[in-house]
Amino acid sequence: MSRAVTAMGAGLLPDRHQQGDFFVCDIFDAIPKDDIASMEHPLFSLATRPDRRILQYDHNGTEITVIPSMRGLATIHDKDILIFCISQLMAALNAGRRVSRTVQLKAHDLLIATNRETSGDAYRRLREAFERLAGTRITTNIVTGEIETTTGFGLIERWEIVRKTRGGRMVSVAVTLSDWLYRAVLSKSVLTLSRDYFRLRKPLERRIYELARKHCGRQPAWTVSVDTLLKKSGSASPRRVFRKMLRDMIEAGHLPDYEMSEEPGDLIRFAPRGGLVEAEARPPVLRAETLEEARRLMPGADVYALEADWRGVWARTGAPRLRKPDAAFLGWVRKRAAGAF
Repeated sequence: MSRAVTAMGAGLLPDRHQQGDFFVCDIFDAIPKDDIASMEHPLFSLATRPDRRILQYDHNGTEITVIPSMRGLATIHDKDILIFCISQLMAALNAGRRVSRTVQLKAHDLLIATNRETSGDAYRRLREAFERLAGTRITTNIVTGEIETTTGFGLIERWEIVRKTRGGRMVSVAVTLSDWLYRAVLSKSVLTLSRDYFRLRKPLERRIYELARKHCGRQPAWTVSVDTLLKKSGSASPRRVFRKMLRDMIEAGHLPDYEMSEEPGDLIRFAPRGGLVEAEARPPVLRAETLEEARRLMPGADVYALEADWRGVWARTGAPRLRKPDAAFLGWVRKRAAGAF
């Protein structure tokens, strides 16, 4: 008699994890990914204090209205939660694992992955971020997954603390992404971010990096007017103040992946730094037979988790071009089975 039948006979509930009711964020060092739509359009507040404005944006046929909750608008720093979830889901999809719109994550893992402190105050701020993400309502006709609909939604549909410490600190959290965002993930409408994105302190720096990553990509350069950049950034600063902040960014020169410069005619130019192409290398694809061999080499191991770990090592070592990725993966598995690391 199979284990599944035995469990059913014992009166246990079905294993909903295996059925895909929720996805566990368990991939170490997943490559940061962001959805293209929210990189293109200003959905998040750049304010550092509670922002209770109603935001209106209209550009080239795209219309967006963002309405805050009592907590205020979701901020660009709150977006770290969505980036973490998207990154985990994309890593799982690339590894051939099943995913779900509801993800379960460890708060500590999220804080570490997004370069945040792990103090008690950090957990409090994280909870407030969940509340802003769930409370902020968006109405838009943005296309995700080749589907254009005018719809209203929250950035996340709901969230709940699954487990907490005796002191009340959250340990494990379940988050249900909006259908709009989940559709972007399934259609792979995402781009890779530099890990240094999470080191940027100023909200405008993060927003400008998103725009450069979306519009410049790996092109030789992208030139945009200050007026257009102001509109697309979502900044509430006056034009002269905004230009001064851009000049400060140019002088600091620490924007990841891109160099900024000011051009005649009130224009800003972005050009890729060296190494960006390598950061976008496609992850190696393994054959089904290779995963079966990995199961034989490490009985009882989750081969998809092994594959995800191996991909993480591959990415951290510079994403080298592999002539024989299947042989490289199996060699890595053999070393792991032998306890070499």
